[in-house]
Amino acid sequence: WLTYALSPSYRSRLRANAARAGLGVADRRASVAEAGRLVSELPRLWLRPPAQGIADPLQWQGRELLQAKLDRGRGLVLLTPHLGSFEVSAQAYAEAFGRQRPITVLYRPARKRWLRELEETARARPALATAPATLAGVRQMLRALKRGDTVGLLPDQVPPAGMGVWVPFFGQPAYTMTLAARLVQQTGAEVALLWTERLADGRGYLVHAQDLPQPLPERGDEASALVINQAMEDVIRQCPRQYLWGYHRYKQPRQQEPA
Repeated sequence: WLTYALSPSYRSRLRANAARAGLGVADRRASVAEAGRLVSELPRLWLRPPAQGIADPLQWQGRELLQAKLDRGRGLVLLTPHLGSFEVSAQAYAEAFGRQRPITVLYRPARKRWLRELEETARARPALATAPATLAGVRQMLRALKRGDTVGLLPDQVPPAGMGVWVPFFGQPAYTMTLAARLVQQTGAEVALLWTERLADGRGYLVHAQDLPQPLPERGDEASALVINQAMEDVIRQCPRQYLWGYHRYKQPRQQEPA
C-alpha cells in the first residue's frame, strides 16, 4: 500500500492494466493487498533450509493431470502467470513430483549482484534447478526436456528484444515470449498450466494444474503466443485479485546483449 500511495507510476500502471481486464475498484484494491502478501511471504519461501518443505498447508487441484503427463515420459513444460504465489508453484511441484521428474525453472537474473546471487541460491532446492534467461539457460532447459524432465516458465514476463512477438493480452498488444511454445514444438514435450492460489486467513495454498484451453499450433510464433496469452487470460480471470496488475506487462522489451 505504501508503494501504491507513494509511486504515481506504479499506481497509474496498476489502474490501467486492471481496467483493460475489466476489474472494478474493489478487485483492484484487493490486488494491492495481495501484492503485499506476495512480497511478505518471500523470505520464508526463499530463506528456509533447502531440505525443509513449505511450512503452510498445500492442497492440489489437478494433480492427476500432471501425473498422467509425467507418466508418458515426453518431458513437461509448465506455464505459470504472475498470479497468486507463483514462487510456491515450482516448489510445490518439486515436493510432489521432484523425485520422479526434477524441474528446471527459467528466471531473469537481477541486475544488482547481491539480489542476483540471492535468487540463484534461494530458488535452487532439491529437485528444483534454476536456468538464467540466456542461451546457456535455454540449452539447459532443452537438455532437461530431452531427459523427460520438467521445465517451468512465466510466459507473461516481457522477454528481451528479438525473443518475442507482439500479440494481444487483454486487448492490447504485449511483447510475448516465443520460447515457451518453441520448447514444446522442438521437443514434443507435454504442456500444462500451473498456478497457486493464496488462501485467505493464512490457510495455506491451493495449487491448480490445468490443460491449455486449446492445443498449441505445430508452428508459427504469433499463433502460438496468442494461444498462450489467451490461456493466461483464462487463468487470471479465475483469480483476478491475485494477479500482479502493477507489472509492466506492456513495456518495450529491453535490448538483448550481443551474443
